[in-house]
Amino acid sequence: MKTIIFKTASTYLLPLLVLFSIFILLRGHYLPGGGFVGGLIASIAFVIHSFANGIDQTKSIIKFHPGFLMPIGLAIALLSGAAPLLIGESFMTGLWFEEPVSVIGMVGSALFFDTGVYLVVIGVTLTIIFTISETL
Repeated sequence: MKTIIFKTASTYLLPLLVLFSIFILLRGHYLPGGGFVGGLIASIAFVIHSFANGIDQTKSIIKFHPGFLMPIGLAIALLSGAAPLLIGESFMTGLWFEEPVSVIGMVGSALFFDTGVYLVVIGVTLTIIFTISETL
């Protein structure tokens, strides 16, 4: 049963949870969090929205199949791990920009790896949830 309170709350929770998931993604290298936890929080935001408003309305928000995020995320993670090979370092060696970026702080290859994981987790989770809910 979909109540008006749940529908209204999910409309406001979706952008807040996605924003919080990005915060968790960005703070993950220095503190608990990162791509996996951030991706799960973003996925939960869309799952809550689909429970309240229906799967079709949630799919219309996303505009593309979430499965497309998986290869993009894998490519970002692989490229961030392979980038040190270009300068003679070993695979997955952390590289950092010289100057910090405002608001984010020091940006390095770990952030790009976490971003790839973030996209993969969102893609896998939403693909599984959407597939299961379509068969019910």
